[in-house]
Amino acid sequence: MPDTATLLTFAALSFGLWITPGPNMLYLVSRSLTQGHRAGFVSLVGCQCGSLVYALLGAAGISAVLLAVPAAYDALRFGGAAYLGWLAWQSVRPGGVPLFAPRPMPREGDARLFLIGMGTAILNPKVALFYVAVLPPFIDPARGDVFVQGAVLGGIQVLVCTLGDAFLVATSGGVATFLQKRPMWMAAQRWVLGGALALLAVKLATDERR
Repeated sequence: MPDTATLLTFAALSFGLWITPGPNMLYLVSRSLTQGHRAGFVSLVGCQCGSLVYALLGAAGISAVLLAVPAAYDALRFGGAAYLGWLAWQSVRPGGVPLFAPRPMPREGDARLFLIGMGTAILNPKVALFYVAVLPPFIDPARGDVFVQGAVLGGIQVLVCTLGDAFLVATSGGVATFLQKRPMWMAAQRWVLGGALALLAVKLATDERR
């Protein structure tokens, strides 16, 4: 099992994944604003089921790679650092579309909401890259079964993003109104997030496996 420091660090990275705007977040906010909280929560369940698919596949695939090619750890570590650096840039780059800008969407039934949410997560490159580039360096064969480690870490990512998305769906209307009236808050959030992701990228690149 991963140690406490590893679990906390990975939870922080999962929070960074969640708070960085991407297809899942854009879809959930848009759906909640146009069709209400219930539709947003149904869509959320679909999104996180899609993320769970990545968690299980990622754990299985990473297990095979690290057992077959232990030297792949460094390549994956630097790849993860590069990906976090890219997320940092996406957070602060100019010209981004505001997350809480209204986007018209057709009304859908529960089954379709679930399937669209799941498809959005499965086709989300941000989630895919997270499991390919960020998860592997946190798995240490010396600490036991690598599949179990990957599944535990993947479960943390799903839990963190589920809680974050639930908060987002529940508060999307109020947050949208708040930020529309206070654009400086949005700008500050973007720079704080970008700085935090950049620091995590440096830590991942320089933190060799013990």
